[in-house]
Amino acid sequence: MARTVWDSTVGKKTVMAVSGLVMLLYLIAHMIGNLKIFFGTEEFNHYAHWLRTVGEPFMHYEWTLWLIRVVLVVAVVAHATAAYQLSRRDLRARPSRYVHKKPRASYATRTMRWGGVILGLFIVWHLLDLTTGTVHSGGFESGKPYQNVVDTFSTWYGNAVYIVAMLALGLHIRHGFWSAAQTLGAGSRSRDRALKAVANVLALLLTAGFIAVPVGVMTGVVS
Repeated sequence: MARTVWDSTVGKKTVMAVSGLVMLLYLIAHMIGNLKIFFGTEEFNHYAHWLRTVGEPFMHYEWTLWLIRVVLVVAVVAHATAAYQLSRRDLRARPSRYVHKKPRASYATRTMRWGGVILGLFIVWHLLDLTTGTVHSGGFESGKPYQNVVDTFSTWYGNAVYIVAMLALGLHIRHGFWSAAQTLGAGSRSRDRALKAVANVLALLLTAGFIAVPVGVMTGVVS
């Protein structure tokens, strides 16, 4: 049964929609957590420590955090796999290019695939930068996330990579949220305008919220 659902176009779109919404919920929580950096070193570092102790004593130290990471990895892999396979299926269905080259979709729609690639590469860079410290620009210090974030956004390339990725994220959410709603049956003529408005607001708030951190470091508000 599961294999039959996965093999169908509708099934793959459903997987994309559900996994996308899981990641969206995480992004909202992650953005709110990131904004704690504006309340100072102690507040931000305490938040980072709290993430590792959520659920104690029922959950062991970092177990909840690792559970969230596993769910996110599954969501990302499922989302990317379904997107790739749907893309290949779409190309096979349309082997020749359209005669009319005039774009018939929005900029966000036409860049969803490249946006996904950019975000995938960014996730790898982000983890290597602020989780493992492998590509960190300054002296990475475990247990001092505030200083590590400031170090990253004290370099032009750290800001450039992050801001470009967040702009791609905004476009991805803007189209992806509305598309997921359609796939899951929430869309209709009467609700389409409202759903598009929600998608636009979510995309704008998340993009601005994430970009606020590097801007805060660049302007000296966070130091």
